[in-house]
Amino acid sequence: MPEQLWFTQILNHLFASPVTSFLQAFHFEPKYPTAPISNSFAMEILVFTLLLIVFLLVRSRLSVESPGGLQHTFEAFEGFVQGQSNEIIGHHSEGYTAFLVTLGLFILFSNLLGVIPSFESPTAVPVVPLGCALAAFFYYQAQGFKHAGIGYLKHFAGPMPILAPLMVPIELISHLARVLSLTIRLFANMFAGDMVTLVFVSLLPLGFPVPFLGLHIFVSLLQAYIFVLLTTVYLQGAVGEEH
Repeated sequence: MPEQLWFTQILNHLFASPVTSFLQAFHFEPKYPTAPISNSFAMEILVFTLLLIVFLLVRSRLSVESPGGLQHTFEAFEGFVQGQSNEIIGHHSEGYTAFLVTLGLFILFSNLLGVIPSFESPTAVPVVPLGCALAAFFYYQAQGFKHAGIGYLKHFAGPMPILAPLMVPIELISHLARVLSLTIRLFANMFAGDMVTLVFVSLLPLGFPVPFLGLHIFVSLLQAYIFVLLTTVYLQGAVGEEH
């Protein structure tokens, strides 16, 4: 039986049977039928729940005359992402802001979860950054086809038709490498941050680990920003208009 966080234990106690049955229906036998929900998946569910609650709070308190602090915070975050995407992609970037903001908030909350005792960052487990990277990959590819139609395939052939046989495999490898790059960068930084925080919290007296917690928070913010920035750059390559 794997070591479980208290929140994971609650989920497995409540939902182990239906989750196991669901997996078996697709011919996938969980290694631990009594505990099919992993810590990383449980933390993702927690992040999703927290974001949903925050979004509902923001939505219920929207005000033009007297906006609250929470509304100001999210408006600032949305404005920052929108301004960055407008600079990189161009004037038609507004349609991508919702995805970029959602992706950024999910990664940020996931990163910061490891700061709270008895929790861990789901992004410190490879499968979660991989899922985020695949979501970004399929999103910008889909937007490329939506923007240019079948002509988007010319993006992989290079500027000269004669070079297409050489450029197509290079471009395909380059795009797939983006998934690997996004995954490893986020996972490696958050895994290292979690390990450093855990070591110093367990070894040093109360109060001394505070600088390392501050470092963890800084790394969490930085990695969420870099992930969104790179996704925006990849979107620009897929939907950017040449002038």
